[in-house]
Amino acid sequence: MQFKSPEYLLLLLLLLPMALMLFRKEGSIKAYFDAEVLEKLQLSEGVISLKVKSLFLLLSAAMMIVALSRPYVDEGEIKVSSSSIDVIAAFDLSRSMFANDVYPNRLALAKKKFKSFSDDFEEAKIGVIGFSSRAFLISPLTEDFATLDYLVSNMNLDSVTLRGTSVMNALEVTNDLMKESPKKALVLFTDGGDKKDFSEEISYAKVHNIVVFVYNIGTQKGGVIPESSGALTDKNGDIVVVRLNEKIKTLALQSGGAYMKYSLKNNDIDALAQAVKQRFSEKNEEESTIKDVRELFYYPLSLGLLLLLLSLYSLPVKRRNDV
Repeated sequence: MQFKSPEYLLLLLLLLPMALMLFRKEGSIKAYFDAEVLEKLQLSEGVISLKVKSLFLLLSAAMMIVALSRPYVDEGEIKVSSSSIDVIAAFDLSRSMFANDVYPNRLALAKKKFKSFSDDFEEAKIGVIGFSSRAFLISPLTEDFATLDYLVSNMNLDSVTLRGTSVMNALEVTNDLMKESPKKALVLFTDGGDKKDFSEEISYAKVHNIVVFVYNIGTQKGGVIPESSGALTDKNGDIVVVRLNEKIKTLALQSGGAYMKYSLKNNDIDALAQAVKQRFSEKNEEESTIKDVRELFYYPLSLGLLLLLLSLYSLPVKRRNDV
């Protein structure tokens, strides 16, 4: 038997002066206490004698100290197999993501879909990045999904003035964050930007083993980008209409990932999450060794409580009536 907190066993030394106090002769104790106070401090007489009660009280304290030191038995080691998936979620933060063809806008829908996506990944670590003409880290890989959801839902984009959508920057940051992973999963929440040829990004993804999954948000009809003065206009004063770019589909498929166009269904993102799991769960299965430890503290704790009750209470003495 071993102890997780053996330092608490030193408290047993404090029981020595307690024992001396309890078992000293009554006359010597009266020298230190008033008679009325002593009567309240002393254990009451009953079927169990005062000396036995005092012994029970000491043993109770000793058992509770032993319980506090957390005794346990080491029953060896066991091997546990588990699969974990490391995923980077990348949010397109370009101005086109504020287009109103999707209510309330494309970015707001992406945040909502991410919440559903993370709820499907209890066995994963997820990191979050934002990208436009540059990419930046929002959260490293973590299993704390509550904090992740908070960070994503409260992304403050007031200071983001970058324009354009550079998927290559998202790929490069993903590669930096997951250097040790032989296979890297990247989930893009984007409208595809305005690029028509993704051959450079496809080549980079293949060389660095990045599998891209795209959740494409927007419509072919397109939408305008609201501004305080109305809608965003170009240099000629014409209102800018931004449309969904489905050319990014080639990046997802040729990197070995999956492509999904947005919908208002609550469970559509679940299918994309399942695609990530099927692609990566078997690849990242790990076997870890953990100690099989059996806690024993409840035994001395239970005994200590029982002894405490015996020291405080006893069966009443049956008195015989004189006739």
